[in-house]
Amino acid sequence: MSSHDRVAVVTGAGTGIGRASALALLRDGYRVVLAGRRRELLEQLAAESGASVRALVQPTDVTDADSVKALFEAAVKTCGRVDVLFNNAGISAFAVPLEDLALAQWKSVVDTNLTGMFLCIQQAFRVMKAQSPRGGRIINNGSISAHAPRPDSIAYTATKHGVTGLTKSAALDGRKYDIAVGQLDIGNAVTELAARMAKGVPQASGLIAVEPMMDVDIVAQSVLYMANLPPQANVLFHTVMATKMPFVGRG
Repeated sequence: MSSHDRVAVVTGAGTGIGRASALALLRDGYRVVLAGRRRELLEQLAAESGASVRALVQPTDVTDADSVKALFEAAVKTCGRVDVLFNNAGISAFAVPLEDLALAQWKSVVDTNLTGMFLCIQQAFRVMKAQSPRGGRIINNGSISAHAPRPDSIAYTATKHGVTGLTKSAALDGRKYDIAVGQLDIGNAVTELAARMAKGVPQASGLIAVEPMMDVDIVAQSVLYMANLPPQANVLFHTVMATKMPFVGRG
């Protein structure tokens, strides 16, 4: 199937990585279901894309099972199928010492980053295994925090480690349905979530340092690459990061 015949669902599409990736998919000819909590941002994206006829705005709260179900029902009703899910929606807690993290903050991050991602995978499986041609591709937004934490980031880091478990299990369980599942681990893309890094963030040594960043459109190209792989190939884990960020090595 060419991209002009394919349908992608992007969660967290209103801002940051989700927005850039939705635009890249639209420019490549996909029909894209734009999911996010704020309708006005989704409508703005659709209008600015130059391809609003291929964009479906679907306000969605990924922490709510009924809302996620409605997202995939709308995708199938309007577009007929789902070929790609970019499972992107995510949040972070305030950077506070572990012992001071409020339980409500912990639950909020877990509900969005882990439970929300599971709910989207589950609905995507139900759609992809029943459609014809059968199958599809799921790309989970992980993080380099899935490999190494930052100081004061226990909720975010724990959930991103959990995403790796979701990716591995779903990749195994998806085989019998021709569903490929992979994970994109991103380091220091310029987004609202990562904007504080340009002002300086705590390092493992305790120092505060400004970190190198990369354009978010580079991440979108990685999403497009994974989405356009042929069915017989899968990138299980893909890391894209600012070249000089302090991730590889000691420090």
